[in-house]
Amino acid sequence: MASHDVSGPSANRSTEAPARGNCFTCNAFVHTEFEALSERDVALINESKVTRNYRSGEPIFREGDSCDGVYCIGAGLVCTRKKDKAGKSIPFRLRYPGDTMGFRSFLAGTDHGMSSEALEPTRACFIGGDTIRDLLSRNLDLCLSFLRRLASDLDSAEERLLQRKTLNARARLAQLLLVLFGSHGTVTESGELLLKLPFTRQDMAGAIGINVKSMSRIIRNFQDESVARFSGRTVQVPHFEKLVAELGPHAGLTHRA
Repeated sequence: MASHDVSGPSANRSTEAPARGNCFTCNAFVHTEFEALSERDVALINESKVTRNYRSGEPIFREGDSCDGVYCIGAGLVCTRKKDKAGKSIPFRLRYPGDTMGFRSFLAGTDHGMSSEALEPTRACFIGGDTIRDLLSRNLDLCLSFLRRLASDLDSAEERLLQRKTLNARARLAQLLLVLFGSHGTVTESGELLLKLPFTRQDMAGAIGINVKSMSRIIRNFQDESVARFSGRTVQVPHFEKLVAELGPHAGLTHRA
């Protein structure tokens, strides 16, 4: 679910939405923290959850909303966002089928610290606080799963801070494209990387901490130097090694999403 935390670790999960939200038949359920629960406890979730389909661009929850449960993504694609000091919404992380949202605020007993928005038609299930508290009180493995997730998110945040200090703007954009390729890219017959961007260039600029003008300048430079070609939300990378070379000695920072 991280390099810039805008492409979760779910590269191979389908985003095609099934018609129903049943935990026992949901392909995404095995990727959740709940997958090790007993059949009885899965049935408890299945009976108590509230399933809803969201349109592209529709918020699932907003920063500052009260949090009394967690959301589990069954299908689609979600972007979590956080406002900066100027009130600008900055994309923080992409969430995929099998990812849970809101657990950190729920465990901390606080309001939602971020907002979430469907980037494409999405199905998400809300599991209420009473059910979550009951399950946590009886399942050590579930507690450990959430703790591992919290630790992973903390590692991701520290890695993101390191990148801001060690990578220049060109390298941060190159690194973002490489990470996004894991979930949103393909390789053509000619060996080119073809990437379908999940969000706008303005969001990309916010994700790597630069303004849109600087983003446009770097894109022009990439195109002039045949590092990458941009057309709308499609990016073609003719030579993978040239894009990786933008990271210099920090190439290893592309290993996580």
